[in-house]
Parts: sequence; C-alpha cells; structure tokens
Amino acid sequence: MSFTPDDHRFMARALRLARRGLYTTDPNPRVGCVLVRDGEVVGEGWHRKAGEPHAERIALAEAGERARGSTAYVTLEPCCHQGRTPPCTQGLVEAGVARVVAAMEDPNPLVAGKGLARLREEGIVTEVGLMADAAAELNKGFVKRMTQGRPWVRCKLAMSLDGRTAMASGESQWITGEAARRDVQRLRARSSAIVTGIGTVLADNPSLNVRLAPEALPGVAEVGEVRQPVRVVLDSALRMPLDAKLLSLPGRTWIFHAHGDPAKARRLASHRVEVIALPQGLDLPLVMSELGRREINEVLIEAGPTLAGAALRGGIIDELVIYMAPHVMGHGARGLFHLPGLETMAQRLPLRIDQIRAVGEDWRILARPVAGSA
Repeated sequence: MSFTPDDHRFMARALRLARRGLYTTDPNPRVGCVLVRDGEVVGEGWHRKAGEPHAERIALAEAGERARGSTAYVTLEPCCHQGRTPPCTQGLVEAGVARVVAAMEDPNPLVAGKGLARLREEGIVTEVGLMADAAAELNKGFVKRMTQGRPWVRCKLAMSLDGRTAMASGESQWITGEAARRDVQRLRARSSAIVTGIGTVLADNPSLNVRLAPEALPGVAEVGEVRQPVRVVLDSALRMPLDAKLLSLPGRTWIFHAHGDPAKARRLASHRVEVIALPQGLDLPLVMSELGRREINEVLIEAGPTLAGAALRGGIIDELVIYMAPHVMGHGARGLFHLPGLETMAQRLPLRIDQIRAVGEDWRILARPVAGSA
C-alpha cells in the first residue's frame, strides 16, 4: 500500500494530537484524528478522557458539513461498538467521510478489524498501516493488555555511577537531581498504576503520587485535573501500617496479599483501601494478569532491589528506566537488583539499550530485557 507525503504529514499531525492524551485517557487508548478535504484541515480532535467523545467525534463536530467527502486520518481504527460513547464508524458514515486512513487496527477484540470492515460496507475507502509503529508505541500498554491480558511494565531505578541505590544504612534521598525527579513525576502521571513492595513502604513511607500541577503536563489543563495512578502494594502478610502516608492520600490504593490476617484486612478496608487476596501467593505474572483484568494499561514499578530483581528475573519487565547520577557511593552501598544465583558470565541477563540522554545533571538510560533471557 502506497501513502503520499501528504498522508504522512496529516497522520503525523494526528499522532501529535493523540499524544496530548498521554496523561488523561486511561484506561482508553490515546487517539488523534485529522479531517482533510482538498488538502485543507477542516477538523481535528483528540480523545481526552474515558467517557468523553472520541477523537473522531470531536473532529467531525469541528468540521460540520465540511466533513463530507473528506479523508479522516486516525491513529487507531475507529470503534464499531457501543461503549461509554456511540460507535465512531456510525459518525463517520453519517458525516459522509469518503476515505479513512488508520495507523493501526484496534487490538480490542470488540473491534479488531470490524470497524474498518463496517466502513467498507458503507462504501468508504479504508487504508491501514501508515506510521503504525509510532501509533503502537504511544499505546503500548493498551495494546499489550488487549493482546496478552497484562499491562506494559516499566521499572524505574535511580543509581550512582557505581550502580548503588542507597547507602548501607538505607539512606537514599536524593541520589538524582531535581530535573530527574521531575521526569519521574511525568512517568508516574502517564502510568495507570505504581507498584511497590511492603519493604519500601516500611523503609521509606512513600506517597507514590503525582506532584505536578496540571499546567506542567500537556493536555491535562484541558481536562482540569491530574489523574492519580492507582497505588499498588505487594504485602504478602499485610504488614501495612495503618498510618502509612499513602493511605491518607486522594486516589485508589490496592493491597495484594496472600495470607494476611482477616481482621487487619478489615481495618485496612476502612481506610478506603481495596485489599485483594491471592491465596496461591504473590506470583508476579499472576499479579500482572489481575491488574490487566482491572483495566491497568501501564505499570510503573518503584521498589527496592528485591522486588526489582524478582521482576527482572521473572520476565515481567518490558522496560527499564534508569537514572544515573554523577557520583559514587562506595562498595558498602546497596545495589540495583537482588539477583541471587547469578554466578557465571553465562547467567547474565542481557539488556538492549534503546536510549541514553541527559536529564539535568543526570543521565537517563532506557533499556529493555532481551526476549527469552530471564
């Protein structure tokens, strides 16, 4: 299938629009739409929030009668089912759109090619696959949840130049500078959930919330407020203190346990916490499947070396985001991962480094585990 330079230009514009929903659309995908007639943009839109109109509907409303005979560039196949909002295929047909170019098919089984087929039945020319990689990258959590039943998992770590995350005493604030810490806030803001272990809660009493103003996050000011990710604590025996900071903050907290005291579970529930029992144990793939069932698209793991090591060894990490600070902390300080049993070079866990860039005075390394190496 051959696409013109104009096709690429308008789809790139649709992708820029879709990216404005990076922090707001969860659990829905980020989608942008541009309507073009005779080489002129007549309408455009992006999906802002679940329950609100989809990108196509917003673009059609802006275009009005000018949508008739236009080409719609949309970053995800238009939906054809009744969800929180009416099907977008119906709106495109009623508006008289002549051609629809979709970056990728919708991996949602309720759509999965049926939206494009519905448009073709109505005589609309459809094409798919333009800038598909960029569209999939923008929605990798949604895609993974729809195709594998699990969220996309990032693990965020901060370390010194010699790979240390805390002094032997546990002191760790602050390894990185202010710019890196603000970057972590943006990672939190795009995440559906932040996952940590009870050890981190007991040691650091973290908040695990987004502490940025709406104006600091593109697209959020239009929606009106910062969406707080779900705080998820893995706490096998329910050791969570009732006065933990994260229990008093706005937003949802889920505590996964395996054999906690029922009375303690009831006390935690009275603090607006959802306590979730997994009697077979806190197996990390099982936890991630449960998060996927609960419409969690993107997970950010912020934890100590034990949970980070278990996640890496267990093969659930899709992406590592490592902030490296320009100082050394010495051989007595704590390491990045707890990985017992690695004794030979052949047992190494290989990573692929996709990006290294400066963030203030620190360096940000984006790496992905090599498939099948865990």
